Amino acid sequence: MNRKPSAKTLEMVQLALFAAIIVVMASVPFLGYIPLPFTRATILHVPVIIGCLMMGPKKGAILGFLFGLTSFLQATFNPNITSFAFSPFYSLGDVHGNALSLVICFVPRILVGIVPFFVYKLLMKMPEKVKGRQTLSLALAGLVGSLTNTLLVMNFIYLFFGKEYAAAKEITSNLYSVILGVILMNGVPEAIVAAILTAAVCKALFRFLKRNV
Repeated sequence: MNRKPSAKTLEMVQLALFAAIIVVMASVPFLGYIPLPFTRATILHVPVIIGCLMMGPKKGAILGFLFGLTSFLQATFNPNITSFAFSPFYSLGDVHGNALSLVICFVPRILVGIVPFFVYKLLMKMPEKVKGRQTLSLALAGLVGSLTNTLLVMNFIYLFFGKEYAAAKEITSNLYSVILGVILMNGVPEAIVAAILTAAVCKALFRFLKRNV
């Protein structure tokens, strides 16, 4: 007799698939992490956001932790000049990473796997007559999830490693204006991409799984 897999088994399979996507994206050059001068852009938050919306915030937090782990490994074994902000095991001259590096590396990424779920649920409380309610809710959840990562990472760097970051990048002007520049130039495009991909992929997956909420 053939038995249908249990809901728990299906959830574990889904989690494993999303985890594999994150690992592959992080491992392939120029896919998960895109090298830029002095930093790296990323789209690894996208599978975390989608996984969060598909499986809930607990599984999303696990995927977010995995995202943070890949960032930690990149900063440790394939560093750039600001990797001290993401790994306590990397140093640049007299500047050393520390425990706060782990806060920057993991906390924003774990929240990427939690925040979008609640944003989506809140927005889905809009009246059903609102045209494109689900698509809009998914897109905004993706947008907020991506900005959660960028805003927290960059502001944590400013708070915890401001002087060191300025020295590494040879910043002599107002540091926070540079932080805002990074947010606008990297964070906003990443957020727009996340919004589009989240809405498109989740709509397709919800339709395939016949889910409407």
